[in-house]
Amino acid sequence: MKTLDDWLLHLEGLHPRGQAGIELGLDRLRPVKDILGQTQRCPVIAVGGTNGKGSTCAYLENIIDRAGYRVGCYSSPHLLAYNERVRLNGRPVDDGSLCAAFARVEAARRQAGDIALTYFEFGTLAAWEVFAAAGVEAVILEVGLGGRLDAVNVYEPDVAIVTTVALDHTDWLGPDRDSIGFEKAGIFRAGKPALCADPHPPQTLLQHAADIGADLRLIGRDFGFERPAAETSENRLQWRWWCRSGQKMIKRSLAYPGLRGPAQLYNATVALAALEALGNQLPVTMQAVRPGLIETELPGRFQVVPGKPAVVLDVGHNPQAIKVLADNLSGMGFFDRTHAVLGMLNDKDIVGALAPMKGKVDCWHVATLTGIRGTEAARLAEIVSASGLGGEIVQYASPAEAMQAARGRASESDRILVFGSFYTVAGALAALRKKP
Repeated sequence: MKTLDDWLLHLEGLHPRGQAGIELGLDRLRPVKDILGQTQRCPVIAVGGTNGKGSTCAYLENIIDRAGYRVGCYSSPHLLAYNERVRLNGRPVDDGSLCAAFARVEAARRQAGDIALTYFEFGTLAAWEVFAAAGVEAVILEVGLGGRLDAVNVYEPDVAIVTTVALDHTDWLGPDRDSIGFEKAGIFRAGKPALCADPHPPQTLLQHAADIGADLRLIGRDFGFERPAAETSENRLQWRWWCRSGQKMIKRSLAYPGLRGPAQLYNATVALAALEALGNQLPVTMQAVRPGLIETELPGRFQVVPGKPAVVLDVGHNPQAIKVLADNLSGMGFFDRTHAVLGMLNDKDIVGALAPMKGKVDCWHVATLTGIRGTEAARLAEIVSASGLGGEIVQYASPAEAMQAARGRASESDRILVFGSFYTVAGALAALRKKP
C-alpha cells in the first residue's frame, strides 16, 4: 500500500523534470480521462489569469460553501502539504482519498499505454476523481499555467474567469500581453459566460471570445465595483458591487473582503459576477455572500502574521503582483525598518519584478531556492545591488535560514516581508513554526 509520499515520488518520476516539469497540451490527458470515465455532473468554474487566481477561487469556494453546497476546489501550488491543492468545502482532503484517486489514475494511465503524465496533469485527473467520489455539487478549477493548453482545460467550464493578464511565464505563453491574453482566453467556451476582471484586456482576448461566440462579460462594462466618493462613519467599511443582469442593474453594498489590499476588490467582484452568471444552476443568497467574503482566508496573499515584529507573507513573483504588494506595504503605517526575505525562480523577470521595491527595504535577506528553476542567493544579491534598490544585502542557503536571521535582527518596531515565490513563503512558514 503506497503512502501519499510514495505516490508523490511516483508522480515526480514520470516526467524527466520531476515536479518542475512543464509540458503543455491536452493530448496526454484525454485518453486517461476517457478510461476513467470522468463526466461532469455539476457546474464547473475555471479560473485563469496572471495574478489573483487563488484569491478568486478562495472567494468562490467560501461563498458556495456558506450557501450549503458541497464544493470541490483544485488549486496550485501548495505551501506546506500537497493536500492543500485538493479541498472539499475549504478543507484539504485526507491522504487516503488522494491515494485512492492516484491509484485509479495510475491504473488508467497504464491502460492507456503508460502515458507519461506530468506531475500537474496526474494531480488534475486525481483531483477530479476525489470530487466525483465526494459527490460535489460545484467544482472550481484553478488554471496552472496559461489556459488553452493547461491540464484543467480538458474539462468544460460552465463559467470561465480570467482575472488579469500580465507578463509571466513568457517562455511558454509568449513575449507580450497579446500572446498571453490569447492563451488565457483559451478557457472560454462558446455560448458560456466568459468573465475578465482586467480593466484593460488585450485585444487578442476580446477577439478570441468574439470568434468562438463566448458570452464575454467585462469589468467596468458588465460588472464592477464602486468605493464611497466620500467616507463617512456609516460607509467607511463598505464598497458597492454592481452587475448587469439582462435589463436589470443589480447593486449590493458589502463589507470589505477578508483578504487585504485594494486589488482584492477586483477578485471579489469577478467572483460575485461568476456566481450571478450561475444563478440558475447554483443559486446563492446574500446570507452566504456576506460572510463568505468577509471570512475568506488564503495563506500567502498579503498575509499579516499577528505579533511583533510584523510579518507579511506574499507569494507575489512577477512585476504586476509585486507592484500591488509594494502599494499595499505603503498603506500599512510606519515601521522603523523593513527586512525582506527574498527567494525567486530563475524563469521570472527578476529585475522587472523587484523594481517596485526600490527604496522600500532596509535589509535584504536573499535566499537560494533549490531545484532546476531555483535562483542562487548570490545571483539575487547581484540583481538587488545592480538595480539600485537600496538596503543592506545578506545571503542565505535557504528561505528558512533567511527567515530565522531576519527574526533575529528585527526589533518589535520593524516588519519582515517575505515574498518572491511560493517556495520562499513555504520556507518562511516552516521557520515561523519554530521558536526563535
